[in-house]
Amino acid sequence: MLQQSLLTKLKPVTACARGTIRLKKNILAKNNKLIKKSKFFYSKRVGKTKHNGQITSWHRGGSNAKNLYRNINFIQTNKFNNNITLNTAFDPNRSAFINLNFDLIYKNFFYMPATQNVFPGSVFKNSINLTEVKLGFRSNLENLPIGSIIHNLTIDKTNISKYIRSAGTYGTILRCDNNKAQVKLPSKKIIEISSLNYATIGQISNLENNLIKIGKAGTNRLLGKRPKVRGIAMNAVDHPHGGRANGGRPSVTPWGLPTKAGFYLSKKKKK
Repeated sequence: MLQQSLLTKLKPVTACARGTIRLKKNILAKNNKLIKKSKFFYSKRVGKTKHNGQITSWHRGGSNAKNLYRNINFIQTNKFNNNITLNTAFDPNRSAFINLNFDLIYKNFFYMPATQNVFPGSVFKNSINLTEVKLGFRSNLENLPIGSIIHNLTIDKTNISKYIRSAGTYGTILRCDNNKAQVKLPSKKIIEISSLNYATIGQISNLENNLIKIGKAGTNRLLGKRPKVRGIAMNAVDHPHGGRANGGRPSVTPWGLPTKAGFYLSKKKKK
């Protein structure tokens, strides 16, 4: 991605602007008319059912903003293609940036999650037999060196990327033999998957996403996030933690189930 910082600090002309750090989108590409695979995203971010208004997901709702959804190419249908990066753009539906690419073989435009330090004009390959390893190249895990930093990882035969897609994250290939591969996820968890799964070399873009400060509660409301109330701040009839000076019991859910010490409802399966 771009080398210069994409963050800007607002001038403290108001109380909410003091300390606010936002993303400078003017450095990224504007709306591009070369690709028309965008559609209006009309569904509101509400956590209620449509027929009776029952809350199904807490702390969601209130946003009426309509964002264009960009169709990201997470499915690898071609076994070999050469692509060129045209520009880097902002996507309101994810934390990472996206690249507009052009396939030199099949002659079509598509969006992909942007790789860090991959600039417009870069050419990268997607192949099951890579002869070289560079940033942005995509292939099976068995073709990548041990210890490589990867992102945009697939986990099943559908070849749909499901792991390591958030801004600034990356995974590490620990082992690859006997058609199995061990990958260390950003959460430090180690998973074992097939070595035929696809992954992209490099770290995903927008490393400074964790440094953004929203500055005021109204920004979260526009994003569809409603306020959260601590249980200890409630009355005794509303939460098990309520009505006391400091909780008075170990942490539990609103229905009394423990939330710590690895509590689970279903029994572990015996191997």
